[in-house]
Amino acid sequence: MKRASTAYLLTCAVLGVAGGLLLAPANWLSTALYASVPFFSVAIAGLWLLPAVIALRLIQRPGAGLLVGIISGLVLAPFSGYGFATVATNVWWAFFAEVGFLLVGYRFWSLWQHYAGAVVVGVAYPILARQSFNLDAYPLGVQIAFFGLTLASCVAGTAGGIGIAAALRRAGVGAAARRRPARVAAEVA
Repeated sequence: MKRASTAYLLTCAVLGVAGGLLLAPANWLSTALYASVPFFSVAIAGLWLLPAVIALRLIQRPGAGLLVGIISGLVLAPFSGYGFATVATNVWWAFFAEVGFLLVGYRFWSLWQHYAGAVVVGVAYPILARQSFNLDAYPLGVQIAFFGLTLASCVAGTAGGIGIAAALRRAGVGAAARRRPARVAAEVA
């Protein structure tokens, strides 16, 4: 058990550091896009889901997405320009990657749960960021396009994370970190 716990923590740490390094340039790009063409900054929103989705799909253990979100936020904090608020941002996105599994008590791990989280955050983010993007000042068609772009980005980020996790699994990464009942392992495989 102790070996699996160490493997779990180390796998999450590696994924978190890699996620933070991936998000560093994305964070600056998003900031630049928000300042110049705000609507297009959400086109890369799905990247913030990527580290948590990879962790959840690869390890399939409760809390893996949130732990990777915390670690990637800590790695990103010195490079972001937003300091430790970046940790909260990354945990916020990781929560939505994890929510589909949390709602069923982590009893099973299916693809639809990943995509359910992407859809929820793809709809929730524009609603919660409505004032910051001043969405009410735009015609309904533009607002719908904003929602569509955000949703597409989140679904694409989730699909990318699932694909990366599959490639890592084929390479043997994370095998020691997974701990699942044999019945669940057989269903997923």
